[in-house]
Amino acid sequence: MKKQYDFSKATKNPYAGMLKRPVTIRLDEESVAYFKELANEIGIPYQTLINLYLRDCAASRRKLSLEWRSASV
Repeated sequence: MKKQYDFSKATKNPYAGMLKRPVTIRLDEESVAYFKELANEIGIPYQTLINLYLRDCAASRRKLSLEWRSASV
């Protein structure tokens, strides 16, 4: 191994922006089971499938329509 390396001609990693970031997310068992089953049918890891689904939602700017109703007293 050299004592010094010359990085003056180095370039930035073009894939650095595509790196994945680990996050903790809590999902209900039913949702995880659904994605695991679907992932097994397709032949890809379920976390990859969830990531693809979320990326598609973000790319199409899809928004969930929620309406909270107050409990009747």
